[in-house]
Amino acid sequence: MPIRIVANPPLERPTEASALVRGMDARVIWIDLLNPTPEERRQVERLFGIDLPTLEDMKEIETTSRLYAEDGARFMTAPILSQVESSLPQKTEISFILVGEALITIRETNLKSFGAVMAQCDRRGVASRDQVLLSLLDAIIDRQADLLERVAKEIDTISQNIFQREIPNRPSENVLRDTLCELGRNGDLIAREQESLVALSRLVQYAGQTDFDAHERDPGVALYPRLKPVARDLHSLTEFAGFLSNKVNFLLDATLGLIQIEQSSIVKIFTVAAVIFLPPTLVASVYGMNFTHMPELSQRWGYPFALLLMVVSVALPLWYCRRKNWL
Repeated sequence: MPIRIVANPPLERPTEASALVRGMDARVIWIDLLNPTPEERRQVERLFGIDLPTLEDMKEIETTSRLYAEDGARFMTAPILSQVESSLPQKTEISFILVGEALITIRETNLKSFGAVMAQCDRRGVASRDQVLLSLLDAIIDRQADLLERVAKEIDTISQNIFQREIPNRPSENVLRDTLCELGRNGDLIAREQESLVALSRLVQYAGQTDFDAHERDPGVALYPRLKPVARDLHSLTEFAGFLSNKVNFLLDATLGLIQIEQSSIVKIFTVAAVIFLPPTLVASVYGMNFTHMPELSQRWGYPFALLLMVVSVALPLWYCRRKNWL
C-alpha cells in the first residue's frame, strides 16, 4: 500500500491520495508515503502547501539538504540500515516532515519498524504527531540496537577463535584469512551504522528545537524534553558502536600479526632445512671433483665413507636445531 494515514477520528485506510482529500474533515496526524507516485506527491503537496523532497534529494549528503525549514514545515532526512536480520543490511533514506499538526514520512523501503508503529496506532489510537514521531524514532533505534548486539556477538565469537589458548587448535593461516574477511565485513557494517546514528542524532537535535513553532504550540508540551531519552539512547549506541569499531581494529591487527607469525614459521623451517643440508652438499661437492690424486678415490671404503660423512653432517645440525627448538 503506497500511502497510509493515521487520523483522529480514524479514517478508512485510503489506497490513493485523492481519498485523503475527500476525508480531510478528520484531523490527519501521520501520512506515510512508501515509494509515492507523482500523483500522490502532488496531492499531498497541494494539501499542505509544501514541496516534498524527491528520493534523489533524500540521498544528498549535505546537512542543509537533510535538515531545513521551508514553507512553515520542518524537513528532516536520515539514512538508516534496513533488513538488519540479514547478513548484508542495506542503507535507506527516510524523510520526516513536521507540518502543522501532521507528520509526513517518505521512504522507499518497507521497514518493520514503521509497520509495528502503524499497527500500534490501529490498536491503541494516537493523540498527536509528536507521539507518532517518538514512537517511530524509538522503533528505529531499537532495530539499530539489535543490529549492534548481533555484530557484538559475532565479534566476540571471532575474538575467542583468534585468541584460543590451546596450541594444537591454533587457527591456521587459511582460517585467519577467512577471519580477516569476517572482520572486514563487520567493520564496514559498524561504519555504516555509525553514519546512521550520527544522522539520527542530528535529526533528533533539529526536531527538538523549540523556537521553530513556539508561536503556535504550548511550551509546556514542547517536543525537546520528550526527545531527551531518545538522544541519550542514540548517544549510548554511538559510544557502543565506537567501542566495537576499536575492537574490530584491534582484532584486525592481531589477525595480521598471527598471519605473519604463521608465515615466519614456514620461512624459518625452510631456512633451517637449508642450513641442515648445506654440509652434505659440501661433502658431495668435494667428492664429486675428478682430481687424479684424491686419497679416497682408489680405496674400497671411499664411497661408503663419503655417504657416512654426509649422514653425520646432516644428523649433527639436525640434533642441534632440535635441541634449540628451532624445529
